[in-house]
Amino acid sequence: MLFFKPFKAPVKGAVVLITGAGSGIGRLMAVEAARRGARAVIVWDLNAEGGAETAGMAEAAATAPRFRSGAFTVDVTDAETVHEAAAQTLSEYGRVDILINNAGIVTGKPVLETTDRDVQRSFEVNTIAHYRTVREFLPGMIARDRGSVVTIASAAGLVGVPRLSDYNGSKFGAVGFAQSLREELRHMGSHVHTLLYCPYYISTGMFAGVKTKFSLVLPILTPEKVATQVLDAIDKGTQFKVHPPIVRVVQILQAFPVPFMDAMVEFFGVADTMNEFKGRAADATK
Repeated sequence: MLFFKPFKAPVKGAVVLITGAGSGIGRLMAVEAARRGARAVIVWDLNAEGGAETAGMAEAAATAPRFRSGAFTVDVTDAETVHEAAAQTLSEYGRVDILINNAGIVTGKPVLETTDRDVQRSFEVNTIAHYRTVREFLPGMIARDRGSVVTIASAAGLVGVPRLSDYNGSKFGAVGFAQSLREELRHMGSHVHTLLYCPYYISTGMFAGVKTKFSLVLPILTPEKVATQVLDAIDKGTQFKVHPPIVRVVQILQAFPVPFMDAMVEFFGVADTMNEFKGRAADATK
């Protein structure tokens, strides 16, 4: 199985579930999935009102006949809540073809100001929740030998940044999870597709105040651009995407001595990006 490849899992005709879709990028992906002909769009979010609003927007944008949308109030840090919501989702919709793990939080504190609660919640939302949702919906995908698990990680899952120690750690965890899942599915001969998406900073409230030194090569991304890229990548069967592409250089730099890599990070201004970070409430999601 040296060159074994998964099947594509196009958005058109699919039942799509997106966590953290009550606002931001998740909402945009939900609406765009409906516009691209998804059979159903399921919104999971901690904010019941936001989730219901997104479901309504997806309904309005839908192009598929007999399209269905729904919203579930789900705290992805609660294992029992996730299990119950998954059972209800499968009971109402029959299956999930595309699972997009999008929910995320950031505290943006220096490491000595980061509390145990901050660290625990960052890992619960940004990493551990992925295990919970995948355990619920991957078995059905494996049985059908088709589907897609999407991990919305971050460029911060590839390189450390000051004031992001808990976020970095959790996103490194999400990257490792996605890579391991991909290899596990390939090794077992499953055609289920996985996508690991690692964007640079995005201009949502979650990262309000971040700055970039070279906006032409390291631009702050728009939520609309990111949402479109994720769905494009799913439709194309892409398995790993980093944006902007220059962020891939970080992976090459890992092979060089630490002082050289640190100098490059300083040169590109990455170490200063969080200096004016404001963000929003710690329980916010993308």
